[in-house]
Amino acid sequence: MPGAPQTLIIGAGPAGITAANELSKHGISGTIFEADDVVGGISRTVEREGYRFDIGGHRFFSKSAEVNEIWAELLTEPMLLRPRLSRIFYGNHFYDYPLKAGNALRNLGVLEAMRCMCSYAGARIRPNPAPANFEEWVSNQFGRRLYEMFFRVYTEKVWGIPCCEIGADWAAQRIKGLSLGAAIRHALLGRRNSNVATTLIDEFQYPRLGPGQLWEDGARKAVESGWSLRKSNRVTEIDVTRGAVRSVACDDGSRHECTELLSSMPLRELVFALRPEPTDEVKRAATELAYRDFITVALVVDAADVFPDNWIYIHSSEVTMGRVQNFKNWSPAMVPDPAKTCLGIEYFCNEGDDLWNMPNDELIDLGYSELKTIKLHGGDLVDGHVVRVKKAYPVYNTGYAERLSTIRRYLDGIAGLQCIGRNGQHRYNNMDHSMMTALIAARNIAGDARRDPWAVNEDAEYHEEAR
Repeated sequence: MPGAPQTLIIGAGPAGITAANELSKHGISGTIFEADDVVGGISRTVEREGYRFDIGGHRFFSKSAEVNEIWAELLTEPMLLRPRLSRIFYGNHFYDYPLKAGNALRNLGVLEAMRCMCSYAGARIRPNPAPANFEEWVSNQFGRRLYEMFFRVYTEKVWGIPCCEIGADWAAQRIKGLSLGAAIRHALLGRRNSNVATTLIDEFQYPRLGPGQLWEDGARKAVESGWSLRKSNRVTEIDVTRGAVRSVACDDGSRHECTELLSSMPLRELVFALRPEPTDEVKRAATELAYRDFITVALVVDAADVFPDNWIYIHSSEVTMGRVQNFKNWSPAMVPDPAKTCLGIEYFCNEGDDLWNMPNDELIDLGYSELKTIKLHGGDLVDGHVVRVKKAYPVYNTGYAERLSTIRRYLDGIAGLQCIGRNGQHRYNNMDHSMMTALIAARNIAGDARRDPWAVNEDAEYHEEAR
């Protein structure tokens, strides 16, 4: 295409693949650089000896009709429609999530439920007018007792820091304010069969072979339309001359010129890849951006059925695990032998800590031992696999918003550079939000009316709320 921009994309996750396919519709192609040897980012699907498992769970549901159309367009076969079932394990009981009043009352008991409601009422009567962190925000919404029971332990497992060091905006984004308090209130008032979170979805779409199937199909489509995909090729330097991107250098020694660059690489790494280097203030802000790393221990057990959920949140301090996935309940095709079950034990950690450095066989033993501790092992252990993922979650720790603003102000002065996706914007975007940032950035390059990819709205409520 004569006069087309020289376009490069860093990262072949949902944002990068979406951007490449959108640019193809405008006759623009270029090169995608992916540091890993697979596409999909944390939306990949790993296959080991016929068993498939996800890095975390990925329910395909979006309020955006355009995103739903893109999923259907990229995947070479129709998605499955799957029932949604998640529960919380706390105090040796399983709580429906979203909570159902009867289930919550039976598990808590009338006396504990009344204590929770008194705590809830106290928070309503004397609310904190300006909650500054996650602990204060949740206690303000539900009362201190419900916060301690249903939020503190799990949240601190995920982020590895006290809840008082997590931003209040994280809570506002991810927690739907109706479920917990209203469920117990309705139980005490006798409405025990009421499902108070009626707006949450009860089914979702899912690729037959996991989310990685969609992004592998999307990557093939991009290549067929003219894009080059370079896996195992990490971008190490980004040349900025006279206020505009000019080229990138990779760890294989190659250099590639560009006039447009879409980056979904971790924002901290992007800042330190810029040449010339940014100001000390910007580098300091980038250094202080925090990430949480992630380990999936996939265990094949000798049992056809273990539990009916897609996943279970583990709010028990007895074990280190944060969640348990049951991949057969996402799609039967994820497990080649119907007499077996593949469970995914999820550990949140920091690169270099004891959990991250634990040998694979010890992690497998730990996962199976913890399953037995909470009585979810189901059967004898047949096999196990471990996958580690760096920088899976950008952390919303105290002061992150100010650090992010400092970095954004600097990056806004670089022509041709746009940040997309979860790590690219250091925001805990769901997959559809990451895709929307990529669509906006791609259309900016194609000459559509200019919009800001950072302006993609993140819901102030739970992301699986139905239309």
